[in-house]
Amino acid sequence: MAIYEEYTDKRDCYSSYEDLMKRFKIRYGADFNFAYDVLDRLAAEKPDKLAMLWVGVDGGEKWITFQQMSRRSNQAANYFKSLGITKGDMVLLVLKRSDIFWYCMMALHKIGAVAVQATNMLLARDYIYRCNAAGIKMAVITGDEDCTRHFDEGQPYETVSIKAVTKHKAAGDGWLDFEAGMDSQSEEWQRPSGDANTKASDVMLVSFSSGTTGYPKMVMHDFTYPLGHIVTGIFWHRVTEDGLHFTISDTGWLKSLWGKMYGQWLGESAIFTYDFDKFSAADILSKLEKYKVTTFCAPPTMLRMMVNEDMRRYDLSSLQHCCTAGEALNPDTFHRWKDFTGLSIHEGFGQTETTLTVATLYPHTEPKPGSMGKPTPGYDLKVLDAAYSEAPAGVTGEICIRADIKTKPDGLFMGYYRNQEATDETMAGGFYHSGDTAYRDESGYICYVGRNDDIIKSSGYRIGPSEVESVLLEHPAVLEAAVTGIPDQVRGFAVKATLVLKKDFTASDEMVKELQDFVKTRTAPYKYPRVIEFVAELPKTVNGKIKRAEIRAASK
Repeated sequence: MAIYEEYTDKRDCYSSYEDLMKRFKIRYGADFNFAYDVLDRLAAEKPDKLAMLWVGVDGGEKWITFQQMSRRSNQAANYFKSLGITKGDMVLLVLKRSDIFWYCMMALHKIGAVAVQATNMLLARDYIYRCNAAGIKMAVITGDEDCTRHFDEGQPYETVSIKAVTKHKAAGDGWLDFEAGMDSQSEEWQRPSGDANTKASDVMLVSFSSGTTGYPKMVMHDFTYPLGHIVTGIFWHRVTEDGLHFTISDTGWLKSLWGKMYGQWLGESAIFTYDFDKFSAADILSKLEKYKVTTFCAPPTMLRMMVNEDMRRYDLSSLQHCCTAGEALNPDTFHRWKDFTGLSIHEGFGQTETTLTVATLYPHTEPKPGSMGKPTPGYDLKVLDAAYSEAPAGVTGEICIRADIKTKPDGLFMGYYRNQEATDETMAGGFYHSGDTAYRDESGYICYVGRNDDIIKSSGYRIGPSEVESVLLEHPAVLEAAVTGIPDQVRGFAVKATLVLKKDFTASDEMVKELQDFVKTRTAPYKYPRVIEFVAELPKTVNGKIKRAEIRAASK
């Protein structure tokens, strides 16, 4: 029996989609903790079973069993504890795709400390906000590239008292050698008792979610969050006990927890992790072939690049199931992928605040190009109009989840850390308001329309316009700035900046290049505007707010 079956029913026991939605229920104890109740149990019962196949950019391999994963996480927990990390402390993890990320996550779960993920593309201003806003006590950062230098440029921080680095020789002064520290620790760790033990309702992780007004919000999830991903890994990814699952995501994003940890290990599947520096469609296809990946999930942007390769050069016969999420999948990519592999791409939709909320769940819902699928079990999802009434078929409304019930759905966030006002606004009227708009077709499938708060989804990244605008406004030539997304064949959407220059500056190609480089050096490079338009004035409301929707409409 697969371990997930202790928390829900066997996935193939449901006779139909309607039966799945009616009977699906997650069961767990009041002190559920994934690190103890899933990882450590697998390590005890199936110590030699493969947990992760890690491949480095240089081709080096690590075949890590569940027993090794458990013991290494114990060493990491002991090291964190020796440094004074205790239950409730915030720990920032910037580790790319290093296997150390998994040891740290499981260690922090065991301690009850709060994991905070971040991408290695952050610069000083990004670190300053994230560390101070979240009250970070310790940062663990990769020694690759200039990550530690960018972090140090943001010092001093209000609460950071410990900083540790992997690949220690690459760091500057004051950095602890995390790998050496972890290696020096015991492989034994006992689950705490009493108040030191975690409860299922405790905060487990905090993730930053891009916003359009102000800086990113901090999304809190409790220890039931991994169980919310039973649907993700078992029912959507369709992982198998003898399989190898590959989701393309680095560990700076919550997507890595969707596809590289919780649901997959609940299904006892091994995870494939490839620590590449730059995406190459041919390279990924060769890895699918070489390592015989069985289940695969990638953003539509990457799938579009892959079908533009000569896929017939690769033996992909090991693939059994394929999924995508992050942005809309165009029908051409769907059909070309199926022509090459014989497999449909199963779309899914969710957010930082949720787990998988809409999807095509084989075999109960068939993929329909242009649609994300149907609501997933565990969530009472509606498409609502402005009056909180369910929108008729074909009418666009907001994707919302009922939240006025006694027990919140497993996987739905707890609220925004240190921001009760935003939490109350998002949970208004007894519903969680996603901010994403869609409509139902006559068959009940949900078709995505777009964001109602201007978030830009580009190549799988979520970009908040206000962050880019604030950087542009620091340039001496920029008077006003409005950042929007425009359709892009490769990226889904590209970042566009519509700018008003100060009177002493002139629009030119040189100015465009200067502004793009300016943004690249002051915030994460993936946020820079690929398109810049200069205008005499920006459209605004009577109270002075910029009308981004009007700018987007003019750019189509």
